[in-house]
Amino acid sequence: MFVDEAEIAIFAGSGGNGCAAMRREKYEPHGGPSGGDGGDGGSVYLEACAGVDTLLDLAGRHHWRAGNGGHGQGKKKAGADGADLVIRVPPGTLVYDRDTDLLLADLTPAGRRVRLAAGGQGGRGNIHFANSIRQAPDFAEPGRPGQSRRLRLQLRLIADVGLIGLPNAGKSTLLARVSAARPKIADYPFTTLKPQLGIAELDPERRLVLADIPGLIAGAHHGAGLGLDFLRHIERTRVLVHLIDMVPPDGRNPLDAYRTVRQELLAYSPRLAAKPELLVPNKMDLPGAAAALADLRQQLPGRNLLGISAVSGAGLKSLLEAVWGAVQAAPAGEALVSAAPLLPTGADVIAQPHTLTKGGDAAPAGDAALAAEVAAIKADDLRKGRYYRRGKARPPRGPAKLALGATPER
Repeated sequence: MFVDEAEIAIFAGSGGNGCAAMRREKYEPHGGPSGGDGGDGGSVYLEACAGVDTLLDLAGRHHWRAGNGGHGQGKKKAGADGADLVIRVPPGTLVYDRDTDLLLADLTPAGRRVRLAAGGQGGRGNIHFANSIRQAPDFAEPGRPGQSRRLRLQLRLIADVGLIGLPNAGKSTLLARVSAARPKIADYPFTTLKPQLGIAELDPERRLVLADIPGLIAGAHHGAGLGLDFLRHIERTRVLVHLIDMVPPDGRNPLDAYRTVRQELLAYSPRLAAKPELLVPNKMDLPGAAAALADLRQQLPGRNLLGISAVSGAGLKSLLEAVWGAVQAAPAGEALVSAAPLLPTGADVIAQPHTLTKGGDAAPAGDAALAAEVAAIKADDLRKGRYYRRGKARPPRGPAKLALGATPER
């Protein structure tokens, strides 16, 4: 099953608490503090894997959690770090923050890994709070909570060539003819219900990746037919191959069919419509196709029309050579298209992560970290004041006793 959208919530692991322990061993009357540090929480990563081609695994599971850090123990034993969580997604996946709709990462190419939620830092044990004055601290630092995010994942297939056209223009037939893909082919509209990929091999050193999407009809940008939901899968392509049925069953003018698709492309994205385009009149083996092609050449002067027959294979070799030349001439940057500003790329996503509170509201993780620091400081002051009060001489209870020979003040 092909799934190209999913929404998930990721939770990094919380850090373990530091340990407040004292060394108690035989012949060690002054052992001192021996509490170990808590382990760091696990982080959540998203990685683009070449063997994954759908978001189906994420659509059925909405919460993803990394491991928490272990608590510190006595004898200066540190807690174990939490296990990191790596979520495998297809190459070409766009990662959005669901709350801000900000594009966080573009997982292209395969093998790229991005950390989207950092694990919380483990708390320090009481061995870190000992000094010359406070020699036996009986408190430790709590672990910090891990970051969390709500994400929206959107898959955009990576291909060199995008096949576009009205329904029944022969896109699936062409894909099956030039590659090993086996899309569904029938004589009724909307046979293709999901995008299909195929690899056309010109020779052992030259290969083209083709993407076939469901056909477009007039009013697709308003939701007619299958709408424009699948057009994002050809936004990464470098060249568009526009197939035109020269002998449509309804007797439609091929020029009108061409203009209909162009209008829908412009309504969806002017940048997509500006990509290099090859016009390919199809079904040239049918009677009347040659005359229709001659009329179309007159109506579109200056355009190079590459007539083919996807069924018989006529003209396919010339078409693939022309597509290869267009792909090589297209700028490499055209393969990457983003509709939102992209954050700096690297090992981590640089953004303000959010932590989910008990009430369900999203608060910046920096506030939670600050609250943990304040709590630790308050605990430190409380223990410190108690320590100083124990060390000082307390005044005797009741009336003060007079020394010998002293006279009371009046």
